[in-house]
Amino acid sequence: MTIWTETYRGTVPPWQCDITEHFTIAFYFDRIGEAERTAAEALGLREFLRGGRFPRQFDVRFARELRAGSSFHIESAPIGLEGGLRLGHRVIDSGNGEVVTWVVEQWELVHGELPSERQAAIAPWIVAWDGPATESRPEPQSMVDLLATGRGRVKPRDLSANDRFSLEAIVHRFTDASLQIGAAIGMDAAFLESNRRGFSTFELILRITGALPLDDPYLVESGIGHFGNSSMRMIHRLSDARTGAEVARMSQYGVNLDLDARRPARWPDQTRERAGKLLIPLEEA
Repeated sequence: MTIWTETYRGTVPPWQCDITEHFTIAFYFDRIGEAERTAAEALGLREFLRGGRFPRQFDVRFARELRAGSSFHIESAPIGLEGGLRLGHRVIDSGNGEVVTWVVEQWELVHGELPSERQAAIAPWIVAWDGPATESRPEPQSMVDLLATGRGRVKPRDLSANDRFSLEAIVHRFTDASLQIGAAIGMDAAFLESNRRGFSTFELILRITGALPLDDPYLVESGIGHFGNSSMRMIHRLSDARTGAEVARMSQYGVNLDLDARRPARWPDQTRERAGKLLIPLEEA
């Protein structure tokens, strides 16, 4: 594997854009999933990734939006071996070479899970991360009082190459959950349409700790961890609906976006009042 290997190249189809009129974040994860597997194969870890049930975390920073018709590609490289394996992914506008999204992916492995000979083979290819530093965000003190924002079963189209609930499908469920939160605070479909507003994500942290196979039931619950003048942090949890075991958690930071000006807009007072009822206490930083 050479430094910053191209691991995906494609475009943004119009049908993969959302009501905010840009590339839906779940489809970023569809492409990141492809890039992840291609990078793993280049590092001799394809089967390790396919069979692994180890936790993975994705820290994502969206620097600029991609809209319908955009051409882009992804470059990936190993950026560290601390705590397992760290991969870096850069989503690049193919037209001008600008990095529009930065992704740090951490494979959380116990000592010895990644063979020492494989670590030794990867070490010479590690590159310095030149993207933004990842930020630690306080977690909820409790996940007990979250609002139910999604419920269903894993469908055949939700499965990854590993025959488990895919990154894309999980993030689609969290996107649905964000619309449920929006409706709960008064940002429903009628409001969004009449005021030309949308929620635009600029940072997210996705942590995968479990897996669900075909036809298993899931539950999504959400709360608000921060509510600013125009920004909001939502925290989503996806679990096995039968056992309550957590499968994934996502911290999603974004802004109330004016779709015409393409700039953040202040939250209405009534929205702020309703959001206050969904705020959840966080752990001390």
